[in-house]
Amino acid sequence: MSPAASTLPLLVERIAAIGAEGDDDELASLRLRTLNLATAGIAVVAIVWISIYAALGLWAAAAVPFVWSVSTATMLIAQARRPRPVLFRNVELAMMLVFPSVLQWILGGFAAGSAVCLWGLTAPLGAMFFIGSRGSVPWFAAFLVLLVISALIEPALGDPASIPQAIELMFFVINLGVVSTTVFVLVQYFVRAREAEHERSEALLLNVLPAPIARRLKRTPGVLADAYPDASVLFADVVGFTPLAERLGPERLVSLLDQVFTRWDALAARHGLEKIKTIGDAYMAAAGVPRARPDHALAAASMALEMQGELDDCAGEESGSLQVRVGIDSGPLVAGVIGTSKFSYDLWGDTVNTASRMESSGVPGRVQVSSRTAEELAGALPLTHRGEIEVKGKGKMETYLLEAPSPNAEPPPRPAAESAASS
Repeated sequence: MSPAASTLPLLVERIAAIGAEGDDDELASLRLRTLNLATAGIAVVAIVWISIYAALGLWAAAAVPFVWSVSTATMLIAQARRPRPVLFRNVELAMMLVFPSVLQWILGGFAAGSAVCLWGLTAPLGAMFFIGSRGSVPWFAAFLVLLVISALIEPALGDPASIPQAIELMFFVINLGVVSTTVFVLVQYFVRAREAEHERSEALLLNVLPAPIARRLKRTPGVLADAYPDASVLFADVVGFTPLAERLGPERLVSLLDQVFTRWDALAARHGLEKIKTIGDAYMAAAGVPRARPDHALAAASMALEMQGELDDCAGEESGSLQVRVGIDSGPLVAGVIGTSKFSYDLWGDTVNTASRMESSGVPGRVQVSSRTAEELAGALPLTHRGEIEVKGKGKMETYLLEAPSPNAEPPPRPAAESAASS
């Protein structure tokens, strides 16, 4: 690589950074860096116009881009010594607006100047980027005023400059082509930025709400609530996590929990459950919402049986042997969106409460299900009758412990969502 090639990017970076270093506002810094590069680029390109007009003996016309280049260089030097970004921006935009029209007047009008006044359009376009949509309106109005003035005074400009037809045509192509390209690039940048912002917003919304609910909420803002006559709710809790939190450092603790929940999220997606929320080290998911499905209990049970294995894979030596306690209940419930500033998709009803009690009264490392879930699972997965236990707020309830299928046993029917994903 030649020394010139290795020096150029560094020089460009230094020009871009003039007055922008140490600015904590990322958008303001980006705007200033872009303005620095844009104005420096125009100053360099103006040398071509200076050379051509000087070669043709059009010294007055050559003086306009010369003054523009010298003024820009002076402003950049002043910025490096004492940053005054607002003044720098306004002066540069003013030169971008006025100097093209002045050059056109000197050359003798629209035809002789090859419509060089179109370069003035870069001022309101630049203002839209550097200031904002509202701030660009006065600059666009000023461009239109200069356009009208140019048309009105053209008869009084005198004889047009003597420019060879080939060069005049070349300037037409350059002026129209460069300005059109500038408009296209800025519009494309704006559209791409909007598309990227839309994609980010969609991704964030889908991290909070199920996709069908998000679509409905965008179409019909307000309270969204649905009754589900038959669904299954899963609660899981990492046993011994509180004392573990006292031993591990904050970063390792959060990293461990993130790994566990990420793996459980993947399980939920594979088995077709909807993750509802996490509270501390507790995890809540549901099958059969927001899309109803007949095999909701099997889907929830299938996920529950794999949760301990995922937890074992995440726990390191310092974490010790961790266990997950899971509870499931099946039945009717209500689901909906609450909140206006921070949305939350949540579930309510006796099924939700019972599932929570199944977890809290369950056995570490095991999956405890209610009698309603056991009925839904009859014949699909092996169950051990635990008997009646005292459940807080519910009294005595019949409960069952879910067993992993025997390796030699006929595999249980797969949940519909998992079957569809593998086909």
